[in-house]
Amino acid sequence: MDKIVGIVFNNDSQIKYYFTTLDNLKLNTTVIVDDNGVKNFGTVSTPIHPIDTANLKKDLGKVIRIASKKDYYQNKDNVKLAKEALTKCKELAKKYELDMNIIDATFTFNQEQLIFTFFSEQRIDFRDLAKELASIYKTRIELRQIGVRDKAKKISGLGLCGQKLCCSRFMNDFDSVSISMAKNQNLSLNPSKINGLCGRLLCCLKYENECYKECRKDLPQVGKMIDNGEVKGKVVSVDILRRKYKVETQDKGIVDVDA
Repeated sequence: MDKIVGIVFNNDSQIKYYFTTLDNLKLNTTVIVDDNGVKNFGTVSTPIHPIDTANLKKDLGKVIRIASKKDYYQNKDNVKLAKEALTKCKELAKKYELDMNIIDATFTFNQEQLIFTFFSEQRIDFRDLAKELASIYKTRIELRQIGVRDKAKKISGLGLCGQKLCCSRFMNDFDSVSISMAKNQNLSLNPSKINGLCGRLLCCLKYENECYKECRKDLPQVGKMIDNGEVKGKVVSVDILRRKYKVETQDKGIVDVDA
C-alpha cells in the first residue's frame, strides 16, 4: 500500500498531499516535492498515512527528499524575491490600467516559473503585463485569474463560527452549494446569515445537508393542512432534528405532534 503525507507551503495553511517513500518524515520537517516536474519547498504538517490508490480522485505529486540547509536558504530568497515581484506587478498593472486585484506571487523552487494570482470580475488582457514581467525576471510568467471563493481561500479570515475559513484550512475543492440546503435546515435566508466572506453561500451548508434530508422524511411542510385521525389543523412550525411539528387546531389550540 502506498503512503501519503500532508505538506504546507510557506505561509499558506492549505494542506496538499503527496506520495512518499520516506519513513522518517516528522511534523515540521522541510522537504522538496515534485508536482509534475515542478519542484517546490514545503513543510510536513501531518503524519504519514497508508492509502489505497484506487480511492484517489486525482493524481498526487511526490516527496523527493528532506530539504537541506542550502534548500532552506534558497526558499528564503525565493520568498523575498516573490514579495518584490508582487509589488512590481501591482505597479505595472496600474501602468497598463488593468482592473485587477493582484493577491499573491510565488516562485517555484528552482525559479523556473513565477506565478501571480489575481482577482477580477471581468476578463483581463494581461499580455503586455506578462511580457514586461518576463523581461524583468527572465523566467516563465503565469497569471492566474481566480474567483471570489478562491480569493477568500487565498486571503483567509474568520467565519461566522469564529474559526478560520474552511476553504483555507482544509478544503481542496469547492462543493456545489444551493439555497435549497439552507431551506432544508430551516435557516433564515438573510444573506448576512447564510453567506460567507466571499459573498457566496456558506460551504458548511453542505456538511449537514444529508442529515437534515434524512430527518425531514415524513415531516410536513409549514402551512400544510393535516388530519391524522387525532389532530386536525394547520402546521405552523417544524423541529427537524427532534422530528416534531406544531399544529394549530380549532379546538385544542397549538399541539405538538411526533413524526
